[in-house]
Amino acid sequence: METLLPKLDSVFSTDCVIFGFQANELKILLIDRNEEPYKGWRALPGYIVGQDESIDDAAERILYELTGLRGLHMEQFHTFGDVDRHPQGRVITVAYYALIRIDGQQELKPVTNFARAAYWHPVKDLGKLPFDHQKIFETGFRKIRRRLSYQPIAFELLPEKFTLTQLQTLYEAILNRKLDKRNFRKKMLSYGFLKELDEKQKGVSYRAAKLYRFDRRKYNKIFQNDLSVEG
Repeated sequence: METLLPKLDSVFSTDCVIFGFQANELKILLIDRNEEPYKGWRALPGYIVGQDESIDDAAERILYELTGLRGLHMEQFHTFGDVDRHPQGRVITVAYYALIRIDGQQELKPVTNFARAAYWHPVKDLGKLPFDHQKIFETGFRKIRRRLSYQPIAFELLPEKFTLTQLQTLYEAILNRKLDKRNFRKKMLSYGFLKELDEKQKGVSYRAAKLYRFDRRKYNKIFQNDLSVEG
């Protein structure tokens, strides 16, 4: 005998955890909410998935509508389904994350009234977030920390040309601890995928440092191993 299930009304949303690096600070993309609940609060970009769209399509649409950014490569990393995570009822959210270079990105400009503004905010000064957005952020942050140990994801956040100091500052921001300068540089250079350029920093008041570039082709060819900076 076939068992007929009752008609179910499920509400899904997506929340986006987008990391960037600017002015030697790790940053997260936030919006100012313009609707209840939590009107006026800063929050992760997120909203309800339409009944006629896939969750992947919804994530792209929602990020664009709330921030003006489009065309980003985002990955699902977790589903959050606590019964009381939303004050208006059961809402299951699928979270996405991305790491991007802030410089050269499109202007942050919401195209919907749901968000008053979109902006980059320092991770170290995040403050209180609505719903379970703090939990979503922390889960995404742990995800990139784990990936950093075996993939060169830090280079997705840096400008195309960078100094070793910028690279170390980014690693320290993600790992949330200081690293020994000599050991860090020795290990990074030993991997063989950093290409030293015949260029130095410009427009700085201190001694200009050498610039480097990440050679992704060389990384793919010669190195698919552990990228831990420990030891």
